[in-house]
Amino acid sequence: MKCSGNNITYHEGKVTKADRCRVLGQKGLVVWLTGLSGSGKSTIAVEAEKILNSMGKAVYRLDGDNIRFGLNSDLGFSEKDRYENIRRISEVCALFQDAGLIVIASFISPLVKMRQMAREKAGKDFMEVYVKADVETCMKRDPKGLYKKALNGEIQDFTGISSPYEAPVNPELILDTQNNPLDECVRRLVDKILEMSEFENQAFSAGSIQGL
Repeated sequence: MKCSGNNITYHEGKVTKADRCRVLGQKGLVVWLTGLSGSGKSTIAVEAEKILNSMGKAVYRLDGDNIRFGLNSDLGFSEKDRYENIRRISEVCALFQDAGLIVIASFISPLVKMRQMAREKAGKDFMEVYVKADVETCMKRDPKGLYKKALNGEIQDFTGISSPYEAPVNPELILDTQNNPLDECVRRLVDKILEMSEFENQAFSAGSIQGL
C-alpha cells in the first residue's frame, strides 16, 4: 500500500492483529465516549479502566484534556483544530486497538463527522458511547468552572454554549448520567466492553488472519 504523492510504502509485518489479541486473550477495541463537558465521560472512563485492569484486561485510557498536554499541545479550539485533534487521536486509538488493547477514549468530539472518522479508522471493533446529560445539568455540575467562563465570554467556541454539539444518532451504548447513578453507568459500560472484547482463543499462526 503506497501513500499517494510520497515516496513511502506501508510495511506489513508477520504478526497480525489476531495474533496479538490471542496473546492478550481479548479483542482490541476502541471505546469512544462522547458527550458535553461535565456529562461524566472522564469520571466513568477512570472507573471503568480501574475495574477492567483489576480483571486482568489490557486497557488504556485516553482523556481529552490529558492529550492536549502532549500530543496535541499545539492545537487550539477552532473547528479546524478540534477536527485535527480528533483525527490524531483516532489514529492513536486505531494503533492501540490493532495492538490488541482496549482503549477508552473520552473526548467531547462534538460533530458526527468527527466520530464517524474515528469509527472508520478503527474498523468494526469500535464502540460509540453517548454519555448523555443536557447542557443545563452540565452547567450545574460545571466541575472545571468552564461553563461559567464561557458564559462570561472568557472562552470562545465552547461546546453547548457558543459551539454546537451533535448527539449520536445510533451509538452502541447510551449512559444517561442525568437520570442514573455513576456506579450503574460504569457497570453497564464494563459489561458492554467485556461483551464486545470477548475473544475465542483459537490457534492462529502468524500471518494466517489479517484481522478480526
